[in-house]
Amino acid sequence: MPPVTRKILIVEDDASTAAYLAKGLSEGGYSVEICGDGRDGLFLASEGIFDLIIADRMLPGLNGLAMLGAIRAAGVRTPTLILSALGTVDDRIDGLNAGADDYLVKPFSFAELTARIDAIFRRVDRGASEGQPTRLSVGDLEIDLLARTVARGGRSIQLGAREFNLLEYLARHAGQVVTRTMMLEKIWNYHFDPGSNVVDVHIGRLRRKLEEGFAAPILHTVRGAGYRLSIEA
Repeated sequence: MPPVTRKILIVEDDASTAAYLAKGLSEGGYSVEICGDGRDGLFLASEGIFDLIIADRMLPGLNGLAMLGAIRAAGVRTPTLILSALGTVDDRIDGLNAGADDYLVKPFSFAELTARIDAIFRRVDRGASEGQPTRLSVGDLEIDLLARTVARGGRSIQLGAREFNLLEYLARHAGQVVTRTMMLEKIWNYHFDPGSNVVDVHIGRLRRKLEEGFAAPILHTVRGAGYRLSIEA
């Protein structure tokens, strides 16, 4: 199965810089979304659907460090790289203390930027391999992430690749409402609503496989909000 594309949020109010970053990162195989305001950046980052945030420090609405502090206060641990023309030692320390994972001073080399991004993702992947579970469970539902197998009540359930990815995403957010937008972003790599019922179709198929022959439902529709994987209604 091909790897899931990494998603990067760029929060940059200078349109030419944002376009330059987006073009280079897209050519590097990343999925990129841009916003130019700190408040909008906070809103998007709080959805938890991005793998990396690249943020300018001087932003309208909410400056980059205040935005980052609010993101961390909300419990969002998405790695963040601060870009700024403010480059003294104290400036860099302030950025790192605010919760940034790295701090790069403008003007910068794009090669150095990509090297720093690669280093961040290596740390993330290393931490994931060392600290992340290889199995997920929700009630009597068991998911083996390495073997990519699923069983409920000891009975094997056969899922397609997309269904498995969808179930894994729901299981990692077990007990929480997962919105249609979150699933479109993470599973289908859509940054917009394509106007189709692709999510509903896959959820319907997944629900039938998970619940057929079992007394208790496990995949719940939260009207007007999204879906929740839980043994509780």
